[in-house]
Amino acid sequence: MAKKPERRLERREVVYDAQQWLLLKEFRNKATRIMEALKKFHLDAIVHGSVARGDVNEGSDIDVFIPYQISSFMVETAIEKAGISVNRRLVVQATPAYAMKAYIEIDEKTAVSFPLMKMRKVEREFYKFGGEATLEDLGANLRVAGVDKRLMLIEPTEKGHVESSVAGSEDYVAKVLGISIETVLDRVHALLRRDDVGRTGVFIERELSSGETFEMVLKRLAEQNPAVRRRLALG
Repeated sequence: MAKKPERRLERREVVYDAQQWLLLKEFRNKATRIMEALKKFHLDAIVHGSVARGDVNEGSDIDVFIPYQISSFMVETAIEKAGISVNRRLVVQATPAYAMKAYIEIDEKTAVSFPLMKMRKVEREFYKFGGEATLEDLGANLRVAGVDKRLMLIEPTEKGHVESSVAGSEDYVAKVLGISIETVLDRVHALLRRDDVGRTGVFIERELSSGETFEMVLKRLAEQNPAVRRRLALG
């Protein structure tokens, strides 16, 4: 069941048990393998979300993201050369205003993604909002602050983390995460709206066949859909 946004004013300390630390190590090792494979092809990636923050659970996703436009051939070659199997490939565009992204699904919980269009500043900061860690951060065993799906700010500590509600503390959250207050307000609005009306689906989700490239599918979608053409023209 998806976690719902919470509105708690107090800060709460969470102490991780041995199982939590082992789970975090397992997920981070998996992310590291993928990011090292990309690095060999000079592709700098981040892992974002709970794996970056540390507050993982059995259902956590491993989301590796390359935060700039790049040839899909390079990404797929890097993954293939590392002997990492791919389950499926998709193009996803959340709304007409968001950049379309390529998703290479390794398994149900693990994916590598990258933008197929230029991202707006607020889109790039979404990843910092949730918390993002570099390959170097993982190697140094560093965890980063970020906001979870409950709209709780997670700030790592030596024993686990301290969490506090984002609602009412948006300026503080923006400062801690090094992002604009506009991004914080945008994400708060989006997550609260999702809680109120439920998930409304995505604008475009298209699985690629074995003979297609991401660039090929993007071109076809742009030819067929005026909204895709307009968004593509922005970058």
